Order: sequence, then C-alpha cells, then structure tokens
Amino acid sequence: MIRRLLLSDRGSQLFFGALLLLAIFVPLLNLGTAETSALHVPGYTVTLIGKYMTYALMAIAVDLIWGYCGILSLGHTAFFALGGYAMGMYLMRQIGTRGVYADPILPDFMVFLNWKELPWFWHGMDHFGVAMLMVVLAPGLLAYLFGWFAFRSRVTGVYLSIITQALTYALLLAFFRNEMGFGGNNGLTDFKELLGFDLQSQKTRIGLFLVTALILAISYALCRFIIASRLGRVIEAVRDAESRTRFIGYKVENVKLWLWTFSAILSGIAGALYVPQVGIINPGEFAPINSIEVVVWVAVGGRGTLYGAALGAFIVNYAKTYFTAALPEVWLYALGALFVGVTLFLPQGIVGLLSKLGSKRKAS
Repeated sequence: MIRRLLLSDRGSQLFFGALLLLAIFVPLLNLGTAETSALHVPGYTVTLIGKYMTYALMAIAVDLIWGYCGILSLGHTAFFALGGYAMGMYLMRQIGTRGVYADPILPDFMVFLNWKELPWFWHGMDHFGVAMLMVVLAPGLLAYLFGWFAFRSRVTGVYLSIITQALTYALLLAFFRNEMGFGGNNGLTDFKELLGFDLQSQKTRIGLFLVTALILAISYALCRFIIASRLGRVIEAVRDAESRTRFIGYKVENVKLWLWTFSAILSGIAGALYVPQVGIINPGEFAPINSIEVVVWVAVGGRGTLYGAALGAFIVNYAKTYFTAALPEVWLYALGALFVGVTLFLPQGIVGLLSKLGSKRKAS
C-alpha cells in the first residue's frame, strides 16, 4: 500500500528515481574514479548537490503549507536557520582545544569577546542527542507559538506573509548582536568533526550526502502520506474554502497550526543538514530575501506537487550558482524576472507546463 501511494504518480516516480541515481552514482564517481578521469565528480560538486538537496527539503516544506493549505510563508528561512544554529552549536562544542584559543569549553568567539563562562543555552549542546532534539524543538516551538497566535487571530493572506517576514527580520537583527551568544555577524564556523568523523574528509562528505538524500526521501514520503490521507483532504478544503470547512465543524486553526509546525520542523532539519556540508552558519541565513527565494523555487517548479518544489530548488539554485559567477551584477534582476515570468506565463510552473505538453502529445 505504501509503495503504491508513493509511486502513484509519475512525478513521484521520477523524484525517487533521480534521488536513487544521485545516491548511487555521485559517491561512486567521487570515490571510485581518479581525479584525472572525465567521469570523476569532484568534492565541491558533491557538496554543491548536497546543499541543493537541503534546499529541496525546505522547498517541499514550503510547498506543503503554500501549495496544499494556501499559507504563503515569507519567513521559513527563520526555521531553517534555527535548525542550522542548533547543529552549529554542537559542532562548535566538538572543537575543544583545537580552536585558535585552545579553550576546552568556550568557543573561540566567546574567548575573543571576553566571555567568562558558557551561556546557559549552550549547556548540553556537546551531546549529539541534545543537539538533534534542539534541531526539532527550536523551530518547532517558535512555529507553534507564532502559529497559535496568528491562526487563532485569523490572520491570513498578505498580512500573514508580512508578519512571517517581520519575524525573520527580527531574528536577523537579534542574531547579529554579539551579546546574543551566537557569534554575531561572523556566526559559527571552523568546524572540525561530526560524531568523531573529520568534516574535511571526503568520505565524511559522502556520508553527509547520503544521509541528506535519505532524509529528503523520507520527508517527501511523509508529506505524500499526509496529503493522500483524510487529513490531506481537509487541508486542501481549508485552502479552497476555509469558511465552509469551518462551518461544517472542522477546527481549521488546529489543522493550520499542525501543518505549519510540521513544515517548520522539516525546514529546521534541512538547516541542520546544510551546516556541516557548507561549513558555516551566520545571521545572513535569516535574510528576508532568502525566504522570498524559497517561494520562487516552489513557484518555478510548480506548487502543490511536492516534486515540483524540489525540482524548482535544484533548477533555480543551479542557475544562481552559474550566473553569480558569469553575470554577478544581473543575477537578482534575473531572479525577479524569472518569478514574474513564471507567474504570468507558467502559473503551474515547469511541472504544469510538462503536464500540458504530455497531455497534448497523448491527445495527438
């Protein structure tokens, strides 16, 4: 039954197939071929694809609430960054005496800023289990509290979108402050190891790549299961006719709050996977433009499909990687033009266009 559910549409089949191919051939061509070989996948490409997969996970999280429930969030990178900071705190505690100042307890930036003792919220973060719990709790609790007030006040539409972006911007300003205890403008970096594995080792990077692919697949499966369930039908009813859904007896606020919190937790997990692969987390991850970019990924790929959101994340970020190197001064204009163009001419995104082309081909 589960297999039939996950592979019930062509898009999901292609998603899992592409993910399986990446999980098999990227490690094989990285570790199993010589660097001089034309088939060799270099280490930076492994890291780049791994980063794209974390973005795909966040895009799926946003598509879950926007595409299926009609909640347009312009602040989901707040949850992504909180998950990333939780992982970064764990990685910083693993450095120990190998830091610049060789302090066994305090991270280097705290020694530099003359901190005398470890802040209370850093205690326990040297344990992987505690850190992973915070990866879930930090974004989940913030999302729950925010959603509880917002949804029970029946804030919807553009007003909710603006408030979510204000939340992200407030966190950006807070995390920039040195006295917050999160590294200020520089953030957290110079990580050494994860669970005893050297983060500079290519085998460790491949391991992170495979873990990211696995969690992306599991998260996609969970989202598909939710959408295909009775709850999924209620979620779509809230999107299409919220007042009518409330009138027939459903607790619309509870549905929104649950889905919003679950989506935030997925984003936090994406952030936690992002940090050890990229090697840094700083307040720039809270930037409002980042949240807008996530919405662009979903719109370009095709919202309300899940796999379209993942596709959009890969396509837009690959284009960003290419154009920021080739044409750095026009990238932001290109991003804006892409979003406007898709909105006007491809309202269902790339997936919608491909579906129409496929239907025409069958009809002919």
